[in-house]
Amino acid sequence: MIDQKALLAAISRLTAAMEREAPALNEIDGALGDGDLGITMIRGMQAVTAGVGEMPADMGQALLRCAQAFTKTSGSSYGTLFATGLMASAKALKGRDSFEASEVSGLIAAARDAMQQRGKAELGGKTVLDSLDAMVQATAGLSEPGEVARAAREAVRQSTEAFKDKPATVGRARIFADKSRTMYDPGMLAMTRIVEAVTGEP
Repeated sequence: MIDQKALLAAISRLTAAMEREAPALNEIDGALGDGDLGITMIRGMQAVTAGVGEMPADMGQALLRCAQAFTKTSGSSYGTLFATGLMASAKALKGRDSFEASEVSGLIAAARDAMQQRGKAELGGKTVLDSLDAMVQATAGLSEPGEVARAAREAVRQSTEAFKDKPATVGRARIFADKSRTMYDPGMLAMTRIVEAVTGEP
């Protein structure tokens, strides 16, 4: 069961991870984009952390507050998409104070679909959508918390590696399509670090 206590612990781990990983995320984003991905994640998570003392037990409301914190602190495309995904999950959990690990696949799918609609991108374009889709497939049908966490971590890591040698076709990175063939996608790498932190494995 994933409840307020689990959410607050995940927020703490993720905030620490983003502070640690920000320089690396900024560097790789700078090669293909604006170079502010790490800054975006730090500011967003610091804003989320600032509100944990008043975080409601309602998981839908809690995730909505997390999304609003990101929206207020970042105008970047990644921050906006991340908030969009959180809002989709928040809508699915409205009025509930917990959810089961077996629901994770569906929640990630809801986030993926909302982010795809907002970003107007297709799967296979070497974006964070591909990371999310890989996790949806890998966690489908699983119910044991540890098994779900391991499947999500493995899927997000494998998708980041699998797309490394493919050209970017979406966003600013597509301008550097040839260069991007030898690089990790910044958004996919960020999602890998996010999932590692949320599931408790550095």
